[in-house]
Amino acid sequence: MTHITIRDNISLGVKIWGQGRPVILIHGWPLSADSWDEVAISLANAGYQTIAYDRRGFGRSDQPWDGYDYDTLAEDLADVMKSCGASDATLVGFSMGGGEVVRYMANHAGLNVRSIALVSSIVPYMLQTENNPHGVPEATFHEMSTAMTSDRAAFFASFFNDFFGVGTLSKPVSNELLEWTRSVAMQASLKATVDCATSFATTDFRPDLESIQVPTLIIHGTADKTVPIAATSRAAASAIPKSTLIEYEGAPHGLFATHRERLTKDLLAFLRQ
Repeated sequence: MTHITIRDNISLGVKIWGQGRPVILIHGWPLSADSWDEVAISLANAGYQTIAYDRRGFGRSDQPWDGYDYDTLAEDLADVMKSCGASDATLVGFSMGGGEVVRYMANHAGLNVRSIALVSSIVPYMLQTENNPHGVPEATFHEMSTAMTSDRAAFFASFFNDFFGVGTLSKPVSNELLEWTRSVAMQASLKATVDCATSFATTDFRPDLESIQVPTLIIHGTADKTVPIAATSRAAASAIPKSTLIEYEGAPHGLFATHRERLTKDLLAFLRQ
C-alpha cells in the first residue's frame, strides 16, 4: 500500500494493482480497502487497474476530527482519481461507498467516469420518512450510535453476523473472517465510525440520481438485513435511466465475501460491455 496526500494535508492509504482501464473500488462501513482484495486481484488479472483506498478515518488513512459528510468524502474520491491519473474509469461502491460514487457523479458531472456499479448500496435514501416508507426507522440508527459509543467491540460482534447472514442454521463465512472484519472495524476512529453512520443514515441522494447518465450496474441481496433492498437498490434502479439491477436471491449484505465468485463474474461482464 502506498499513501497519497490530499487537500488539508490528509494522508490516504491506496492500493494500485495491475494495468489497464481503471476500476476504483470504494469500501463499505466500517471496513477498509482490504475488503476488496480478492475481487481486486481477479479484476487486475483480467487486465484492469484496480484502485482501492481506505476512507479517511478508516484503515491506514489519517483520522481527522471531521470531514465525514458525503460532500467531503466525494472530494476525497476526486483527489484519489486525480492523484492516480484515473480517466475513463469505472467507480464501484459497496454499501456506504455507493454514496461517494453518486455524490461524486453529482458534484463533478461524472468527470472521467465511463460507468458505475453500486453493490449492496445505501443509495438513494436509508432513512424512513413519510415519502420513504421502506427506509430504516430513525430509532434504529440512534440505537446503533448509542451501542457503538458504549461498547463498540460488543456492537460489532453482533453487527457482522447480520452483515454476512450468519444465523443458527446458516454460516456463509468462517469464524476467522468474522474475527478479521471485527479487527478491521476497530482500526477506525470512533469519531469517524459514528459520523459516517450518521451520514449514510441521513443523506438523501435522490436529487443526485438525475446526474447519472452512464451505464450503471446495481447488485443487491434480497435478504440484506443491513441495507434493505426495497428502500435502496430497487428505488435506485427505478430512478437511474441506464441501470441494470441484479438481485441475489437470499443473499446478505456482505456480498464481497459470501458471493465473491458471482460478484466478480458480474462485475467483469459489466466492465467488458
